[in-house]
Amino acid sequence: MRKLFVLGVLAATLASGTALADTSGKKIAFSNNYAGNSWRQAMLKSYDIVTKKAVADKAVGAADVFTTADQEVPTQAAQIQNLILQGYDAIVINAASPDALNGAIKQACDAGIVVVSFDGIVNEPCAYRVVVDFEDMGKQEIEQMKMIHPDGGNLLEIRGLAGTSIDDSIHKGLLEGVKANPQFKIVNSVTGNWDQTTAQKAVATVLPSLPDVVGVVTQGGDGYGAAQAFAAGGKPRPTIIMGNRQDELEYWKEQKAKDGYKTWSASIAPGVSTLAFWVAQQVLDGRKDIPHDLLVPYLAYTQDDFEQHLPDIPVGGVASKEYSQEDAIAAIKANIK
Repeated sequence: MRKLFVLGVLAATLASGTALADTSGKKIAFSNNYAGNSWRQAMLKSYDIVTKKAVADKAVGAADVFTTADQEVPTQAAQIQNLILQGYDAIVINAASPDALNGAIKQACDAGIVVVSFDGIVNEPCAYRVVVDFEDMGKQEIEQMKMIHPDGGNLLEIRGLAGTSIDDSIHKGLLEGVKANPQFKIVNSVTGNWDQTTAQKAVATVLPSLPDVVGVVTQGGDGYGAAQAFAAGGKPRPTIIMGNRQDELEYWKEQKAKDGYKTWSASIAPGVSTLAFWVAQQVLDGRKDIPHDLLVPYLAYTQDDFEQHLPDIPVGGVASKEYSQEDAIAAIKANIK
């Protein structure tokens, strides 16, 4: 098994035109700031599946996970500083802030530690970023809404985890989408933390004073909660953009069967954590051609294809994908200009 793995790595490395370094003794830490929703749980599960095998195959020596007890930036900064002292060779990070952690990130880089951020990325230049075009995803929500409601109307926005790059980027994309399609107007915005229970409570709070809306634009994990709030409040069912969660897509299926309900669903695959892991391993492997910004596509479902994928998503879970070392090498190649 070890021989086959080494031969596979060697073939991939020779194909990339880089020299092979031995990463079997390298230690990679994962700094995670939040685990309180189905997406984050799926992210951690995917990471565990892939990294346990990577350690067993001796691709790396360790791949330890550290999740902070709260969502606060100082807590994660202190965690990163502890990882520096513990002698990790690389840190994969889902960051609480795009810029507030830059001091700790720079300390890691100055200590010779590779830092790869994903999902919640950091903008410190020394770090690598596995980036989904969340801004485009926000724009696309408005474009999809336009296809369903060409005459426009009022929209309710459900935002994600405050202070993160994802929340900022999707919100920016939504605003740009509305600017390009002025028939739509965002009349209120609530915070849902990418969690259906939080979103349901937040939407229920504003419903009594909310004007009629044609749609709800979201960030993922909040669509089903929004639907429950509108139903409980006796309000007309709006078009709710979904985020690839099983409960959201099941609701969509039920409503479509009832009266042809139309919407759209999109999210970053939680398994992108595994892509970030392999990017870190490739940097440690000595590759010099890896861009600091790697753009990867988000996962989207349409009216025509979501039902065929629904059986593959665990109950209470979210659509995902685990990435291999070969996937990481292909993503690096695709981003080299």
